[in-house]
Amino acid sequence: MRTDTGQIVHLADYRPTDFILERVDLTFELDPTATRLESRLIFHRRDGAAPEAALVLDGDDLVLADLRLDQNEMPAGQFDATPDSLVIRDLPLASPFEVTVVTIINPEANTQLMGLYRTNGVYCTQCEAEGFRRITYFPDRPDVLAPYTVTVIADKAANPVLLSNGNFLGGGNYDEGRHFAAWFDPFPKPSYLFALVAGDLGVVEDTFTTMSGREVALKIYVEHGKEPRAAYAMDALKRSMRWDEERFGREYDLDIFMIVAVSDFNMGAMENKGLNVFNDKYVLADPETATDQDYANIEAIIAHEYFHNWTGNRITCRDWFQLCLKEGLTVYRDHEFSADQRSRAVKRIAEVRHLKAEQFPEDAGPLAHPVRPTTYREINNFYTTTVYEKGSEVTRMIATILGRDTFKQGMDLYFERHDGDAATVEDFVACFAQVSGRDLGQFSRWYHQAGTPMVTASATYDATGRTFALTLEQTVPPTPGQSAKEPMHIPLSFALILDNGSVAEPSSIEGGEVTGDVLHLTERRQTFTFSGIGARPVLSLNRGFSAPINLDFRQAPADLAHIARHDSDLFARWQALTDLALPNLLQAARDARDGREISCDPAFLAALLEVAGDESLEPAFRAQALALPSEADIARELGSNNDPDAIHAGRQAILARLAGEGAAIFEALFADMRMQGAFSPDAASAGRRALRNTALSYLSYLEGGVARAADAFAAADNMTDMTQALTVLAHRFPGEAATANALGAFLKRFDDNPLVLDKWFSIQATIPGHATLARVKALMEDPHFVASNPNRMRALVGTFAFANPTGFNRRDGEGYRFLARQILAIDPRNPQLAARILTAMRSWRSLEPVRAGQARAALGEIAEAAGLSTDVRDIVERMIKD
Repeated sequence: MRTDTGQIVHLADYRPTDFILERVDLTFELDPTATRLESRLIFHRRDGAAPEAALVLDGDDLVLADLRLDQNEMPAGQFDATPDSLVIRDLPLASPFEVTVVTIINPEANTQLMGLYRTNGVYCTQCEAEGFRRITYFPDRPDVLAPYTVTVIADKAANPVLLSNGNFLGGGNYDEGRHFAAWFDPFPKPSYLFALVAGDLGVVEDTFTTMSGREVALKIYVEHGKEPRAAYAMDALKRSMRWDEERFGREYDLDIFMIVAVSDFNMGAMENKGLNVFNDKYVLADPETATDQDYANIEAIIAHEYFHNWTGNRITCRDWFQLCLKEGLTVYRDHEFSADQRSRAVKRIAEVRHLKAEQFPEDAGPLAHPVRPTTYREINNFYTTTVYEKGSEVTRMIATILGRDTFKQGMDLYFERHDGDAATVEDFVACFAQVSGRDLGQFSRWYHQAGTPMVTASATYDATGRTFALTLEQTVPPTPGQSAKEPMHIPLSFALILDNGSVAEPSSIEGGEVTGDVLHLTERRQTFTFSGIGARPVLSLNRGFSAPINLDFRQAPADLAHIARHDSDLFARWQALTDLALPNLLQAARDARDGREISCDPAFLAALLEVAGDESLEPAFRAQALALPSEADIARELGSNNDPDAIHAGRQAILARLAGEGAAIFEALFADMRMQGAFSPDAASAGRRALRNTALSYLSYLEGGVARAADAFAAADNMTDMTQALTVLAHRFPGEAATANALGAFLKRFDDNPLVLDKWFSIQATIPGHATLARVKALMEDPHFVASNPNRMRALVGTFAFANPTGFNRRDGEGYRFLARQILAIDPRNPQLAARILTAMRSWRSLEPVRAGQARAALGEIAEAAGLSTDVRDIVERMIKD
């Protein structure tokens, strides 16, 4: 494990390498504890490089076994080798030369799951961001691209499957008991996209015919016996390939596309060229073991990794500061794919819920950073919701500003101009500036300035003058390292809704640029005046969440209810209902904290129940509308001095009141939304199940709730309904015998299925209340808990810290001390996992003083520990920095 070096990397220090890599030939002789790798690398000196320039290759905890130059043994005085670096001097000035490096590595001992490791008998690699240097000495940076030839030699009985990137060249017997396979990837790629998998795996096979008529072999490798559970992933892959051709004109380029599902994996998936490696939770599904959300995640992540073939692989990043160029852009593409496959409005609501729950707190806390950062200590810590989700929103805003057709032209130019390149954000934006003729300089501040902009809006209507005036003011809060901010270009979609639900059409608009239904806020303060408005309209602003901002617009409840009834934009209707709910939830939290009676506005209840019973609205949308803002949402809106117990108590009181007022509606929904026939994961069926299970949650607040939930659990014929009923039992009735019986039955039925057991652990980790910490500790002693498995650790410890506000944020600080101990235990074996779970404490400063003090002390305990990894030290020091 690399411990902290204190080295800060700066974007301003970027310069290209002195040597250009022409070709890579790798020969692996796999062994569980002593894998031998011979790397043959052909270089030539870059024009302009100094004659005395040395070749510097990166390493990480390596031991050099052999080193040759043009097949001749290299004199000891010509190189310096350390575990982390290999420096070679006195190299040819003009002609290409070949460096041969031999390393011996131990995959079995690699618990970091970076580089080459072995898990459950399967060899696997994870090289993004800097894992390849754990395999061999190499110029391990994203702007070093070359074609790869890979030969894998291994025991034939233990490893009948030998895979790497590119097209299969051939294979056969090698020597006694061993065989080999050779692969060639003709498309130059950086080392982070290298992949190798070897083991005894089952396979699901299919083919895809591209738009030019080429047949591509498709293969998904899984553990034996799990092949039927990969069928949906294969279907999602084929739909993704067709969609990318139709929407972006991108055709797959190799003869074969492969996916491998493994159980021990730090990430969700990895887009290695032609050989994607997946966490098996995002590949395996059937109705008995996967929820509707699992199916949706599989569909989205299969698409995301496939779409990387062009946005990430064919065009990669010049340096890691440009990470959003591949990740944010590809998230946008997978969001668009899912929107086209499912309900666009419901998908957009889910995206914004996630953005506000995860990225907004990141932007408001000590870990805030720009979409394109300028410094980092540990690049693994910048695989964040800011880079991914906010990066996606920035791409979406470009599409909003330019329009769909011009955006497509910009993407076409980007693919044409930069295919085979390691590109920058500036390269990307320049393509859209060229095709549109727009100056996107101010817009580019979205890449450079951290923080979520606040837009304050106020409006007046002049009946005499028939004008409607809207004043907008924007501010961007200070963030670590950025105290002064410049005005952003913020595109705000709008509608002026009249009493009858129609949209007013102004005769003119003054005060700034308006294109179609989009206002362009570019100054700190602007007033837009709409003329020719015959009656007072209700303004719907930031429809579709056209910009990732906080909006302070004090609209009357009646106006919000009007939007919720009439806006043609379903996202805006959902947002209006949310804006109706939040003041009630915020006041309920304050009332609970201060010991006052909790009440809520009857108009809010009526508006929500009206939507619940509106059969003209799709069930999935109604389920989203009835899912009130979460406790984390309420805490974010309160801003500071948060008491998680009071927030929970207040929200529970509102839910109970809503359940009582809408009992008849929820009874009807629970009965009417019951599905008949065979299970289908399609969006419409999933929406009906979501609405029915939402009704079950509300009915749990009424008399007979525990019996109803127990009956629902017993009757469930799919994992969606089963886990929802179990969650209701565990969260609402944790001490009831029916809950204990259901948890026991679930464990007995699925004790041989790790992915389903993760759900069992997570449901219990999120039971509200102080007693859950003891339950979590007891579950860590359960024989089914495997601390070395990232999925299992995330399911229990990660879920408890991230998703249980009352259990984790105990006033006595025990939750924080528990997490600190876990982080210090995880860090030596898996620094990435430890650092990511630690970010659960990113908002500690927003807590009330006693809890904040306890959290700060726990963070201090971590910071003072000896031998911390770079990953964890970077996170903890940023979180406690004043």
